[in-house]
Amino acid sequence: MTLNKEEVLARLEKAGYESYLVGGFVRDRIMGRASSDVDIATKARPNQIEEVFKDFKIIDVGKDFGTIRVIGHGQEYEITTFRKDFSYKDKRRPGQVVFADKIESDLERRDFTINAMALRNNELIDPFGGQNDIKEKIIRAVGNPYDRISEDMLRSLRAVRFATVLDFDIDKDLKEAIKGQSIDDISKERIQDEVNKILLA
Repeated sequence: MTLNKEEVLARLEKAGYESYLVGGFVRDRIMGRASSDVDIATKARPNQIEEVFKDFKIIDVGKDFGTIRVIGHGQEYEITTFRKDFSYKDKRRPGQVVFADKIESDLERRDFTINAMALRNNELIDPFGGQNDIKEKIIRAVGNPYDRISEDMLRSLRAVRFATVLDFDIDKDLKEAIKGQSIDDISKERIQDEVNKILLA
């Protein structure tokens, strides 16, 4: 059975669960760039996602964090319940996750404004001005940049990578927040992955 993003969204909506395309796919669509990075956020809880897609192969890639991977005919999609993140104890992953009922709550936890947009039925949800920041070609944090960087140190390198790949500038306050943090606690493998992408760009 084939599975495309429209079918994924339609199944969730038909079951009564508000669902959105989020993150890189939305950013790339606004920029007119091709994207294979399709992530879906939904009001459905993990068990409900599994029920909706019970006739497909399902992989639990992080059920405690709300993420289920659905696979059909070589296509795979990560579907994540709306959530709020708390207590980044290891400076990389949230120590506590609380599921939410609104997409706006989910977008608040994201790193940069250009990645904090959602699309449902061609309606853009953009509470942090990501579309304008794309026009202005700037990487800006969602909310307080010092909080966003201290939560996840890898975001320092991600900001540089996005600026390099997209030919954007980094917002002044975000740049200061990055300067004040160390990436010593991040695994060498993750650092290497980001550095390779920066160099290739």
